[in-house]
Amino acid sequence: MAFLFLRFFKLPAHNEKIAPSKMEGVSIIICAKNEVENLRRHLPLVLKQQYGDISAPLYEVVVVNDCSDDGTHQLLTDLQQQYPHLREITITPEVKRTVVGKKFALSTGVAQAANNWLLLTDADCRPASNNWLAHMAAPLAAGKEIVAGYAGHAPAAGLLNKFIRWETTHTFLQLTTYALIGKPYLAIGRNLACTKAVCQRAFNSPQWNLGPTGDDDLLVKESATQKNMALVTDPEAYTYSIARESFNNWRKQKQRHTSDGKYYRPAVQFLLSAYGISQAAVWVYFIYLAFTPYWQVSAYILLLRCIIYWILWAFTAVKLKEKNIVYLLPLFDIGWMLYNFAFLPYILQKNKQHWT
Repeated sequence: MAFLFLRFFKLPAHNEKIAPSKMEGVSIIICAKNEVENLRRHLPLVLKQQYGDISAPLYEVVVVNDCSDDGTHQLLTDLQQQYPHLREITITPEVKRTVVGKKFALSTGVAQAANNWLLLTDADCRPASNNWLAHMAAPLAAGKEIVAGYAGHAPAAGLLNKFIRWETTHTFLQLTTYALIGKPYLAIGRNLACTKAVCQRAFNSPQWNLGPTGDDDLLVKESATQKNMALVTDPEAYTYSIARESFNNWRKQKQRHTSDGKYYRPAVQFLLSAYGISQAAVWVYFIYLAFTPYWQVSAYILLLRCIIYWILWAFTAVKLKEKNIVYLLPLFDIGWMLYNFAFLPYILQKNKQHWT
């Protein structure tokens, strides 16, 4: 697995922005349910992207207001006075839903989007720069159908924040390297670009109605290949959101996310399972062998393994601008083993979580 992860460092540190002559219209889609404060804080940064002429931007920002009752509509109305390329699509409680959760809001936004190129993000996300859109659209101009960008979390005090950021970098390391060997399985919905055709394939899949989450996973499962998926690693193309501040809220979020893993392709499930099991086995066997005459051999093997992986993770964190978590990697290595054991039941059971 270490040799697989090394492929991550073959990705360019900086990706090209789209040439003005190749620009096409883009619809940025944000699904929002009672997100007025997040929209107030982050939406202006999305609306100020440098894409096309300043007076006539080549993109629209579509906010799907899903039954909000917190002032979201008034905020969007006010912002439209300054940003004519902002559109609001309102879903009222009376609307009959054809699919549960956020998926209905997303499918509604895609259906009404004016452009074929789409860029998906969340209300609680801010782009790292005003060139975010230009970077994420560049692969679409080159003929790609799906573009995965890094979706990080803002640094904050506390060990939980640092572990969430490590888990996010680790996930990005996995999804990029798996994609490079022709096993794409994931793109984070907070920073994902694609064509309308990709969304339509997912909407037509029988799995679309199986649960309220997993929309980003399904987009990749139904359409992504080694050739049509691009990976954008330029720091200007990152997005950042606020990580969960309480363990209980983070646990509920991970329950929703991990429960979608059962729908990955069998080969991907095998690779992910083998990696998790082997990582846990190293520590379990070391503890067992520590009380036998083979303790020295096991200690050397564990030390070698840790040096290799910790260096890999450290360079990954530095490349993704997360260098202030590097010193905690040994602790997070053990924590990730416990994380896999804790969330295994949610991978196996049916997803009954709701989008709130």
